[in-house]
Amino acid sequence: MVFIVTSDKSAKGRSAVVFPKNRRLLEQFGENIKLACKRRCYTQVLISERTGLSRLTIRKIEKGDPSVSIGHYLAVLSVLGLAEDFARVAADDELGRKLQDIKLMSKKSGIQP
Repeated sequence: MVFIVTSDKSAKGRSAVVFPKNRRLLEQFGENIKLACKRRCYTQVLISERTGLSRLTIRKIEKGDPSVSIGHYLAVLSVLGLAEDFARVAADDELGRKLQDIKLMSKKSGIQP
């Protein structure tokens, strides 16, 4: 018998590093999804049927599990009619605009940042 051991980390075996502050954000996101389902009287079974995802995955999404792909979160948002909300994430990049303005102002005045 020959055993082959590999250390290749396929997409299935990898998990994102999620810091506690961001984990809380994901948990809040999951809670928001869960509340949106309840407001519409959508069960996990119904969401599962409409997305093609397992009920276990739906439960994980409602808990804000970071191991669930963002595409699965988007599928659930789509069933809820909230997919457009997803497009608004980072649309108003206040910090990015401030950094860009600083750079533009320093070029105008000849000052290097």
